[in-house]
Amino acid sequence: MKVDHNCYANSTGAERHSLDCVQILIPQELFLTLGLISLVENILVILAIIKNRNLHSPMYYFICCLAVSDMLVSVSNVVETVFMLLHDNGLLDLHPGMLRHLDNVIDMMICSSVVSSLSFLCTIAADRYITIFYALRYHSIMTTQRAVTIIAVVWLASITSSILFIVYHTDNAVIVCLVTFFCTTLVFNAVLYLHMFLLAHVHSRRITAFNKSRRQSTSMKGAITLTILLGVFIICWGPFFLHLILILTCPTSSFCNCFFQNFNLFLILIICNSLIDPLIYAYRSQELRKTLQELVLCSWCLGM
Repeated sequence: MKVDHNCYANSTGAERHSLDCVQILIPQELFLTLGLISLVENILVILAIIKNRNLHSPMYYFICCLAVSDMLVSVSNVVETVFMLLHDNGLLDLHPGMLRHLDNVIDMMICSSVVSSLSFLCTIAADRYITIFYALRYHSIMTTQRAVTIIAVVWLASITSSILFIVYHTDNAVIVCLVTFFCTTLVFNAVLYLHMFLLAHVHSRRITAFNKSRRQSTSMKGAITLTILLGVFIICWGPFFLHLILILTCPTSSFCNCFFQNFNLFLILIICNSLIDPLIYAYRSQELRKTLQELVLCSWCLGM
């Protein structure tokens, strides 16, 4: 990624030596292994949602898109790592122009991933909010056509913004936009989740019929699942956004320069987010877990 090439840090030699930096070296093989595992996991999640008609609902459509967002990180990581390993071992001679184009494509995929992931987390939070507080009108509010429209708009906005971010990557305004978007989505999700968990118990008392109570329970389970997903996202992507914030606030500080030098560690955390998300889906959804087990068993049988 471009922030990794120079970290936007132009510290002087004196500053660099004024503080002993602890740099964690991460082998390329680890990047490749984690990337392949997360890629396979997210493909299985997408196939499971497509295969099981019981999962054909707006929430699972959004989760499917979240898996696609995670796949973008996995694919970009695998492609970049393979090229770097081939280049380092003298098996591939990368022309500077080709390397630049490859870097642009990878950066665009990662930018699309972060924008779409944050957008779909907000979308799922809004979907759960409607399910809990407007249960009787949910199917008229969140129709399949409306869900598809939202998905199309999110992907169009994500791809467009990622292209603009790559074109103007040298401008600090790009970093400001990313950090602002990150903080705004976190506040949006926090407000919705706080309202859901504070009032869900009171709201559930008004629904006494068995079927509606079951729907309420399912909706709250979905809200808890998305809370876990959001928490994992913050933990895994937080250091990366802190990196961006430090680029704006202290690009020449020796302390910040030490932080910049561990950028590969932040990338590993981002890949871990793509790897952990499918495990959360499977753990929290019995229907999805059952379908994933069938897919894995079927794949294993075909491989025999």
